[in-house]
Amino acid sequence: MTVTIRPGREADAAAAVALIRASITRLCSADHGDAPRLLEPWLANKTEAAWIRWARRPDAALLVAQEAETLTGTGMVDAAGTVLLLYVDPAVQFGGTGSALLARLEQAARRMGAGACRLESTLSARRFYESRGYRGEDGTGLRMSRPL
Repeated sequence: MTVTIRPGREADAAAAVALIRASITRLCSADHGDAPRLLEPWLANKTEAAWIRWARRPDAALLVAQEAETLTGTGMVDAAGTVLLLYVDPAVQFGGTGSALLARLEQAARRMGAGACRLESTLSARRFYESRGYRGEDGTGLRMSRPL
């Protein structure tokens, strides 16, 4: 199936938030260990109201990936080049959706004038970012950047 990447809209809120929450819960267990004390704060701002605020940000690009009518991923980057979100539906992990979204986020950052992209990776996603040219900026290897 073909993945289409487009700007995120307010109307995507319910599906996008469900996708983000599923991605965090199921794909990031190396980071939260299924411990409610770690998982609950991470999920706390992943709400429809937050999505609508993100969609309205004039200084950021909010994108969604979809196959047919189903959202399969989402990401957001701000004008400074900070990747604020990048999540894929667990059902499509390793299928290219994350790579396609990251490439489009980097393009958006370039268009907004950023010279590099920066992000804070999870343990679960660190290899994904490293394989796309991101390098650690601190001792943890989780604060990462890549020149554009």
